Amino acid sequence: MTTRTLAVIAAGLTQPSSTRLLADRLAAATETELSRLGIEHRTTVIDLRQHGRDVMNNLLAGFPTSQLKAVVDTVAGADGLIAVTPIFNASYSGLFKSFVDILDERSLVDKPVLIAATGGTARHSLALEHALRPLFVYLHAVVVPTSVYAAPEDWAGGPDPNGGGPLTAPLHRRVGRAARELAVSMSQREPRPAADPFALTTSFSDLVAGS
Repeated sequence: MTTRTLAVIAAGLTQPSSTRLLADRLAAATETELSRLGIEHRTTVIDLRQHGRDVMNNLLAGFPTSQLKAVVDTVAGADGLIAVTPIFNASYSGLFKSFVDILDERSLVDKPVLIAATGGTARHSLALEHALRPLFVYLHAVVVPTSVYAAPEDWAGGPDPNGGGPLTAPLHRRVGRAARELAVSMSQREPRPAADPFALTTSFSDLVAGS
């Protein structure tokens, strides 16, 4: 049986982070659904906060560090992606967008993606539909129908989401539904082949022509 790979991007800026907490809950729920479908899986969680300097240097210099390249390759090679960002001023964070900007534009084509976000007020929830979904649709990803937004009141453990309390019933149901959609979408696609580290990114004829 071929193992499916799941990449999880958490773009929270604080530590602890409600964004990372939601990402972990979504990852666990998706793993449960993949197991229910009889699919072996491997999950990698990427905390973008740890790579912020490398992301900016990549934007300025045009090439990644070895650590950032490993992260980019993980996302590109994954069979499914969970992308979670905090919402600032009704849109995704600058760190989140900067990371997406350094991905190869072909790396998300036909990749199942679950989008999610956290914010200080429920009024930011529409950012999932007017900011995140169009971003991934533009990159030709397959975004699952259910998106997940968590405001402070969605954490039953109290007003501080970093407390790690249980999810409220509505958020718990939404997490479960989105996870099922992602797991099913991943199961309906052939596993992505492992990246060849020696493959040419430019054809030999283009190299000779100086392209």
